[in-house]
Amino acid sequence: MMVGMPFHSVAAYVHDGTGGLGVGIVSEIFGYDRRHRGMPAFDFALCTDHPGPITTDGRVKLLVEDGLDRLAAADLVLVTSWETFEREPSAELLDAIRAAYERGATVAGHCTGTYVLAAAGLLDGLCATTHWRWAAALAERFPAVQVVPEVLYVDEGRVVTGAGAAAGVDMCLYLLRREYGAAVANGFARDMVVPPHRDGGQAQYVAAPVPVDCDDERLGEVLAWARAHLHVPLTVEILATRALMSQRSFARRFSAATGSTPHAWVLGQRLHRAEELLETADLSIEEVARQVGFGTAATLREQFVRRRGIPPRAYRKAFAS
Repeated sequence: MMVGMPFHSVAAYVHDGTGGLGVGIVSEIFGYDRRHRGMPAFDFALCTDHPGPITTDGRVKLLVEDGLDRLAAADLVLVTSWETFEREPSAELLDAIRAAYERGATVAGHCTGTYVLAAAGLLDGLCATTHWRWAAALAERFPAVQVVPEVLYVDEGRVVTGAGAAAGVDMCLYLLRREYGAAVANGFARDMVVPPHRDGGQAQYVAAPVPVDCDDERLGEVLAWARAHLHVPLTVEILATRALMSQRSFARRFSAATGSTPHAWVLGQRLHRAEELLETADLSIEEVARQVGFGTAATLREQFVRRRGIPPRAYRKAFAS
């Protein structure tokens, strides 16, 4: 569901000692022009307190040409990993982030970048995540923030926070999915050769990663079969029988391999497929519901509103190709 202004201009804040992986992630997703492949392009820039050379945590030198004034023109403001909790963000940086939020921009923090959003007061009374290593320190420093360390990212509307390292990919692809739809996010993911969507549980909390493939060969075959047969009943009994396991053994091995329960995984797959059909296929809502296994348009609508926040017709209107 679109929240706030759709983003076309993206500014990522970096600094001396910033995480090189985070810079690479945001630059690859928002800085690379994919218009020749039918995907949106963004007015992207890195910015810092004082324009000039900076050095990443991996000792790679970057020349950053834009200052904090670049945040004033951004629809999406990203804060990459912050060097240390002992270093205080500048008052100018915090003012610029608050001003961007107050004028309607979406603000997202990845890894320890969440600390900067907390210091700006944007996370008070909200849920947030960060790298698991720093979760306790964040909670202690900012008691008004409800820290959720076990998730990949947390969506609180115009404030989104992500966990550490490669979870930055998940957070950025989620932002694309939320604002531009599943087809666009999947296109970016295919281009980057990464899983298009990792989720579980409630819509605003994206929990343990659910891999596209499974290291357990027998389970992998069952997952592939289930994806191709979403229109039929997919109970634990049916899946376990296909895997030649007892229901208890299947549920245990499924959870260990995917980080999800069979029911949650199947529900997620059905919702993802429904999104794709709503965006790309000229099918009635009733037919979409049938093809993805929800049976009726009413059931599809109930699940869509509960998990995505909007009804299927509104989603199609926003994201149909």
